[in-house]
Order: sequence, then structure tokens, then C-alpha cells
Amino acid sequence: MSGRPAGFEYVVRDGSVVQILHHGRVATTLRGRRAADFLEDVGAGDDQQLMARLTGNYRHGNERVAKNHPRNRGR
Repeated sequence: MSGRPAGFEYVVRDGSVVQILHHGRVATTLRGRRAADFLEDVGAGDDQQLMARLTGNYRHGNERVAKNHPRNRGR
């Protein structure tokens, strides 16, 4: 696994509502100013990273270390 976000797509509904999907399921819905800002930013950089940030579904980089911590063993 490369650690880069993947599986995100977005759909514009009713012209002002944006739904961000993760593997085909609705992860979040943006309306109003947030939707407009998203549509401006989506073409300017890494679309997958932007959608991952907005949905809160992204890696923090410490999952492997945290998994091996003594308090998390056996989970």
C-alpha cells in the first residue's frame, strides 16, 4: 500500500451540493460556500488528498507504531 488516499470521487447535485464518495458510499456532503470552495480547489492539486482531508479519512502516519504499543496489544 502506498499510503496515498484512493477510492474517492465526487458528484455535484442540484448545482450547489457536492457529495464526496469513498468506494461508492457517501462520506460527506458539502453545501454552500464549502461546496463552492471545494469545486475551486479540486482542480488545483491532488484531488484524492483534498477529498480525504475533507472527509477525515486519511492516514496520520503512526498507525503501525500505535498498533505495536503495549496498551494496544490484543486489540
